[in-house]
Amino acid sequence: MDKAQILIASNRGPVSFSTADDGSLEHRRGGGGLVSGMISVATEIDSIWVCAALSDADRRAAAEAPEARLDLEYDLDGMRVHMLDIPERTFQGAYTGVANSTLWFVQHMLYDIPNKPSFGSEFRRLWEDYTAYNNAFAEALVAGAADNARVAVQDYHLALVPRILRARRPDLRIAHFSHTPWAPPEYFRMLPDHVSRELLEGMLGADRLGFLSPRWADAFLRCCAEILRAEVDFAQRTVEYGGRMVAVGVHALGADEEGLRESAAEPTVAVRRATLEDAVGDTRLIVRVDRTELSKNIVRGLEAYRELLTAHPEWRGRVTHLAFAYPSRGDVPEYREYTDSVLRIAKAINEEFATAEWTPLVLEVNDDYPRSLASFQLADVLLVNPTRDGMNLVAKEGPVLSERDSVLVLSREAGAADELGQHALLVNPFDTLETAEALHRALSMPEDERRKRREGLAEAAVALPPRRWFQDQLRSLG
Repeated sequence: MDKAQILIASNRGPVSFSTADDGSLEHRRGGGGLVSGMISVATEIDSIWVCAALSDADRRAAAEAPEARLDLEYDLDGMRVHMLDIPERTFQGAYTGVANSTLWFVQHMLYDIPNKPSFGSEFRRLWEDYTAYNNAFAEALVAGAADNARVAVQDYHLALVPRILRARRPDLRIAHFSHTPWAPPEYFRMLPDHVSRELLEGMLGADRLGFLSPRWADAFLRCCAEILRAEVDFAQRTVEYGGRMVAVGVHALGADEEGLRESAAEPTVAVRRATLEDAVGDTRLIVRVDRTELSKNIVRGLEAYRELLTAHPEWRGRVTHLAFAYPSRGDVPEYREYTDSVLRIAKAINEEFATAEWTPLVLEVNDDYPRSLASFQLADVLLVNPTRDGMNLVAKEGPVLSERDSVLVLSREAGAADELGQHALLVNPFDTLETAEALHRALSMPEDERRKRREGLAEAAVALPPRRWFQDQLRSLG
């Protein structure tokens, strides 16, 4: 099998499969600017993308392709993709049990600490699955890498891969990028001691580590200093450990302006836009677009809207809140309960304030990308209030597509606040009254100020588009 000079490793790949009515397999490219940006670089250079099969159709495609190389079986527009069919139990243990139900909760500081977490024998078994899953990726990367190849490992699912690769192939130049926040050591050390050490040591197998915000990079450095007792230079952002020096960089992923505008020009977006305009009439629009993800803070956002209508009754009948939520992680009990909470409070707001002529809140929990793009165009205010977020691309995409100079009300706990803070209205995401007052200020803002702020947001939002973001990381490996 031919070997590649650049390898990308991620849990979710650039292509996914489904079964057609006639039983054949159909494939489609992954959506979003990040995947598009990485694909555009990957197809121009000698590269292989290693990913996991996430569905039964993916597993069938991997099984039917020679050596699980999808590009030898399907036309993938020049991409070379190796899809791993990891045993179902191992995958579920690693992905659902550790990555999504543990590491995500730690990095976003989501635990209800009096009750969770509790790391017993069941977690030790799940950790074995996570280790096996990381080893499967490392094995495929070792087999597919040419001499002195560069490897770009993505995210918390694959934190152990760099160290495994380093031991097997010291010639490789390895980067690992974290798309989540990083927890401070006071929170990170909740993990079992051997797990927190293995995660840090696993990532320190890389030559370079990347984060979305200086805050997350510095939190990682603090973990290395306090948990591993590593030599850390906070000014230079380097870690010396095990006789090696690892560089830590910040790459603030931006919006894909060209891709966004192309998508927004699709006819389906115009159809969704007309439907929304009919539904809301001539009211002002507060828009939010999220996954039903615990860290996105939808419940407190809705409570802030209720505070707005209570404290400023002049907005009743004159504003509509569009809340669009994409279903997320229905296999994790906390997420199912959270979605129920979102639906309950939305219903209560409409019952309290609605009139025959006015529906104050339109909540839709389903997957509809064209509707999201249309709502960005129409928004007067964009509310992005996560309790904690690695970046938050909605905060960057909204201002790019805005046609009404929408004002961004942004949580200071989002990574995006680093770059957008001076042009947005920053809020404490736990303070619903402060958020309500920010919504009032946004709705009342003079047109001149709205325009200047929106122009500043749009410029900052596209400063590091996905393609350049990825190229920068590859370049940093030399």
